[in-house]
Amino acid sequence: MSIGIIGKKVGMTQIFDTSGLAIPVTIIKAGPCIVTQVKNKNEHQYEAIQIGFGEVMSKHLNKPLLGHLKKTNTPPLKYLKEFKVDNIETYNCGDLLTVDRFQVGELLDITGKNIGKGFSGYQKRHNFGRGPMSHGSKNHRQPGSIGPGTTPGRVYPGKKMAGHLGNQKTTIKNLEIIHINNTDHLLVVKGSVPGKMGNLLVIKKK
Repeated sequence: MSIGIIGKKVGMTQIFDTSGLAIPVTIIKAGPCIVTQVKNKNEHQYEAIQIGFGEVMSKHLNKPLLGHLKKTNTPPLKYLKEFKVDNIETYNCGDLLTVDRFQVGELLDITGKNIGKGFSGYQKRHNFGRGPMSHGSKNHRQPGSIGPGTTPGRVYPGKKMAGHLGNQKTTIKNLEIIHINNTDHLLVVKGSVPGKMGNLLVIKKK
């Protein structure tokens, strides 16, 4: 597996190609990320690289996390993410990961939490059909029957019902890089990514 990078969603806009077509794009501030730990098979039973993103004041982190970062003389970082890799020899603690790792035209898999929508009903959450709206019907957006009575005498787990919608981990695959701004650490990708502005994202090459 290859190592990715952490970033934040800046927002969406559109750009025009040479033929005049409008392309919807998302702007992502990706990195810079710092390698905070290199895990090997002798000490940790597997090989992985841990990276950090989002420098903050030390008062915003607890003492165990500050102690962990202090071992490698790393500044206080809010977000840590681990990537399993096939070869750890090319990475060292303190290495900087930036958008220079990417090229225009490459495809990315971007993971993040989608927008939370609170408690939602059956139609919005599961795309159920509604009941009749006239002729004395009292069942418009209700669930109707949810199972037999005597047998089994209960509702099976996993039944599609009203509940919490959104705020779940989602991955959008095969997003093409349209433009890279190395100065401001910006990636411009074609299409949309999970979440709203400021949402934390994990960006990985295909």
